[in-house]
Amino acid sequence: MARFELKLPKMGESVAEATITNWLKEVGDKIEADEAVLEIATDKVDSEVPSEVSGILVEQLFGKDDLVQVGQTIAIIETGGGETAAPEAVNAVQETAAPSEAAEIEKTIESVKETVTSQDFSGSDKFFSPLVKNIAKEEGLSLSELENIAGSGKDGRVTKEDILKYVEDRKSGSVQAPQAVEAAPKVVVETPKAEASKAVEPIVQKSQQAVPVSVNGADEIVEMDRMRKLISGYMVASVQTSAHVQSFIEVDVTNIVKWRDKVKTAFEKREGEKLTFTPIMMEAVAKALKDFPGMNISVDGDYIIKKKNINLGMAAALPNGNLIVPVIKNADQLNLVGMAKAVNDLGNRAKAGKLKPDDTQGGTYTVTNVGTFGSVFGTPIINQPQVGILALGAIRKVPAVIETPEGDFIGIRQKMFLSHSYDHRVVDGALGGSFVKRVAEYLEAFDVDRDF
Repeated sequence: MARFELKLPKMGESVAEATITNWLKEVGDKIEADEAVLEIATDKVDSEVPSEVSGILVEQLFGKDDLVQVGQTIAIIETGGGETAAPEAVNAVQETAAPSEAAEIEKTIESVKETVTSQDFSGSDKFFSPLVKNIAKEEGLSLSELENIAGSGKDGRVTKEDILKYVEDRKSGSVQAPQAVEAAPKVVVETPKAEASKAVEPIVQKSQQAVPVSVNGADEIVEMDRMRKLISGYMVASVQTSAHVQSFIEVDVTNIVKWRDKVKTAFEKREGEKLTFTPIMMEAVAKALKDFPGMNISVDGDYIIKKKNINLGMAAALPNGNLIVPVIKNADQLNLVGMAKAVNDLGNRAKAGKLKPDDTQGGTYTVTNVGTFGSVFGTPIINQPQVGILALGAIRKVPAVIETPEGDFIGIRQKMFLSHSYDHRVVDGALGGSFVKRVAEYLEAFDVDRDF
């Protein structure tokens, strides 16, 4: 019988850890190849971890709600050359095994546990890249050793070269044992996303302690689920990080409404996709971001990072009612058909709870449609570390002044509000206002004779 180590797989760019939310298989259960063994959650997406082999689950190395690093062993599956033994057979073997054999198995399991525990760097206040963590795990470095490596990267971060040099010096005996090394003062260096993530728990706890709430017998007390706690923390952290200001503009989208009504049936018949207003709006936003690259940036401490790609986040509903922001990568390179397919695909998978971690990574600007709920406009909170977010209001029929060469008259027009929230630390009113105005100009100049 062979023993297979089930490891936490890589789940997308910048995702280094996940929380175990539920074990779908218990010790002794039979597992088929590609069958889900447990459910995990990152800071945005819930997903399942399948088994790569068929066999019997003999050990769970982590429990529910434990935090696991990418690449760590989370379970041990026992496989065989022929048919896999039934769970009852495994129990019988365990009961009748010789004491020495049972002790050997227990020793192996404890060894794996110790290895996993010693390689958990999540308790550090310092930021380490996934590559540095993986090298530290492979070389058997302890947390104290990793924290005491002098970093040559930005703000003292430990680079690949730093840790490889330390490992080489360690093997040659030119560095002291961890116990003898005097601990260097800790310098907290984090990306804005890491800051928001670490801010979640203390902010929620503080808010719970700050305001006493009177409860009587008729009230129902329900604990926030994990996603709601994360959203709560991110929202408060964003408001505390960015200086939020808003610009509002009303847009005449009568031509867009008429064009969509004219082509939506043919569009669905030819492309197999429904044509909503969202991809049309996304197309205009992507064009405006190309015109105003100063909105397609992020902030890291005292540095502004100008993003090369335009990756549009779109707020979408999850099955439990919470919101998530999947990302349309390279949105400026998509035509209207491609944009519609991307919007529908991400929206449908969000509703079905089947988004992958990589689907929510790398966004450079976000759009949210508050008009779905009938809101005329809103003041959305920025999705850190981005610097802007656009809210699309409901499209309404309103009386409006129409200017013609023969004079002005009152007519019925289809109009909506665009609400632009931006980070006043790095985006001035001129840029924030000009950007949303350019989006409005693209929408109002929509060609009613265009093909889709």
